[in-house]
Amino acid sequence: MYGSSLMDATKGSPNPAAAWLRRTEALSGPAYRRIAQALENAVAEGELQPGDQIPAQREVARRLGIDFTTVTRAYALARERGLIEGTAGRGTFIRLRTEEGEAGLVDLSMNLPPPPAGLNLAALLRETTGAILARTDPATLMAYHSGAGSLAQRAAGAAWLAPNLGEVDPARVVVASGAQTALSAMLDHLTRPGDVILAEAFAYPGLLATAARRGLTVIGCPLDDQGLEPEGLARLIAEHRPRLICCTPTFQNPTAATMSLARREAVVAVARAAGVTIIEDDAYGLLPASPLPALASLWPEGVFHVATTAKTLSPGLRVAYVVAPPGRAEGFATALHAIAQMPPPLMAAVATSWIREGVAGRVLAGVREEAIARRALADELLPGAVGGPESLHVWLPDARADWAATAHGLALVGAETFRAPGVTGEGLRISLGAAGKRPTLARGLRALANLYG
Repeated sequence: MYGSSLMDATKGSPNPAAAWLRRTEALSGPAYRRIAQALENAVAEGELQPGDQIPAQREVARRLGIDFTTVTRAYALARERGLIEGTAGRGTFIRLRTEEGEAGLVDLSMNLPPPPAGLNLAALLRETTGAILARTDPATLMAYHSGAGSLAQRAAGAAWLAPNLGEVDPARVVVASGAQTALSAMLDHLTRPGDVILAEAFAYPGLLATAARRGLTVIGCPLDDQGLEPEGLARLIAEHRPRLICCTPTFQNPTAATMSLARREAVVAVARAAGVTIIEDDAYGLLPASPLPALASLWPEGVFHVATTAKTLSPGLRVAYVVAPPGRAEGFATALHAIAQMPPPLMAAVATSWIREGVAGRVLAGVREEAIARRALADELLPGAVGGPESLHVWLPDARADWAATAHGLALVGAETFRAPGVTGEGLRISLGAAGKRPTLARGLRALANLYG
């Protein structure tokens, strides 16, 4: 028996993740094994979820009235079983038991930002949401909101994008529930079935799928090591008279090409001369330490700029900012409202708070630091891959995913996923952020080098 009433010790706990301790009462054996088994049972039955923080060892010892060393032994056993992980200063968390951890699979296919160096996103999120709920009426927060976003949210978006857009009137900013939603609404707003749009020869799959569902004809524009070729773009405009040009100027997805300032100016000059609107999908534009000017800053009247927090902060925020040409934000907001009535209020509030308080800048810096380290690792182990120093992905030209890669435990995505209709060519996009830790990424890159080196 424990030295105090376990029911009393866990009742009304400020840490709901302590309730699993009650499970020890129905178990037998040494105390440390009962604690580890109770933890394992709670995970197996869904009471504890990956990412949940569990009480510190001293708190458990106090609650159960047992020696601290007994709890230390229990946590060590749980760690051996792959149930928990943690580091000094962060706490102990239920481990995410992914395929990567269980079967040796290295995910090089999902283009996620890596965990920000030196920061605990979970702790930041708990702190921010707690502060928001403390100062905001939950009923107001969770009610319907303006489809364009509140003035505070739009102003935060304008401030966030200032490094590569300069000063922007918040009235031009529309807050959306992710870039994919924004792109879908933009195609609804700017095109009709049968219209032609120009995209990169290898383009974002979400754009290709959305265009196909809307009955649009996508023509792939030739690419070089700086993205869209201005000469090829001008020729295709003359031949097809497109409604839109869609492109990603920084760390293009999938080729990782980045337009120089001169190339950006040339692309804008071609589009402006032809009077063709540009959709600038600038998912990665804030990642470089010295961001280049966005296309929208070079031609504000002709560019719809889309920037998501998914690649610079965290995919779970599901917040994107659209900067429309002057006088066109409300029309786009109406189209967006028909698809997604509003951005998720709590997540929009978190993004706004993070931007205002400087947390977003710290997270971005941490993501950038980790991205640079991982990109350097790719440069060392896979020297044939191309991409900028802060890029979340690299491109391996002419390679293709096959059964051998799968047999070596690699999840990959090849050129077939990105080809615009009629385009040929091979390549692999190697995503550097999805692997949980650098050693796992290194293992995958070494296997790739053996296959394609």
